[in-house]
Amino acid sequence: MTFSSLTDIIKKSGSSDRMPALFVGHGSPMNAIELNEFVTGWKNIAAYIPTPSAILCISAHWETRGTFVTAMERPRTIHDFYGFPKPLFDVDYPAPGSPALAEMTRKAIQSADVQEDHQWGLDHGCWSILNHMYPEASVPVVQLSMNQLQKPEWHYALAKELSVLRNKGVLIVGSGNMVHNLGVMNWRTPETGYDWAVEANDYFKDLIRKGDHQQLTGYQSLGKAVQQSIPTPEHFLPLLYLLGLKDDNDSLQFFNDKTIYGSISMTSVMIG
Repeated sequence: MTFSSLTDIIKKSGSSDRMPALFVGHGSPMNAIELNEFVTGWKNIAAYIPTPSAILCISAHWETRGTFVTAMERPRTIHDFYGFPKPLFDVDYPAPGSPALAEMTRKAIQSADVQEDHQWGLDHGCWSILNHMYPEASVPVVQLSMNQLQKPEWHYALAKELSVLRNKGVLIVGSGNMVHNLGVMNWRTPETGYDWAVEANDYFKDLIRKGDHQQLTGYQSLGKAVQQSIPTPEHFLPLLYLLGLKDDNDSLQFFNDKTIYGSISMTSVMIG
């Protein structure tokens, strides 16, 4: 199924109600083929929220110089990792694309020149989650890249422009990890987090609850625990997209709230 016009997407939503939006801690690509507590959390959220007309995903694994949106009818499944077992590479997530949603996204964003992309597809930050949330792969999916040349405040502001899509049945998903430091992972006790990782994760949650987005966009100045937790920005930035989408009337819910392998936070957030 594809949508050939903007009207198709709006009609498919079947309602003028505002869609929720998600930040999902995606963790290991193996979550795509495993059954664990995090997968259960993703499935439960999908069952709880309305079925979207389409999905716009901002993944930690698509950084570009400039801003791009996938606009192909049939996005490919990208296996952007190595060293994992063959069954993971065998996964195909054949969700249709939506040139209509791509165009809607381009029109919504006025502060940047958004270019259509016909090469990328769906990376594992996107399909490893959707493989469980919408296993039939019937909901159209579009990805929006993150401009690696821009500061966190820019990403947060751009997300506000995307907010209009929530009124059109579109589920916006930011996919990353609040705490993500692969260089110091603890393989011996995978069920626990380092003290500094737990401290940073709890600090982030507290700021999110308080609505203190200014400190979160300025995370570089939040202290040593945060610096250890975010050695590079790409997995944290999708959270800022969710925060930019949040309205004053939106409710807030955490799920999959756990820090694992010492330095990976699976904590996820739903608004709306």
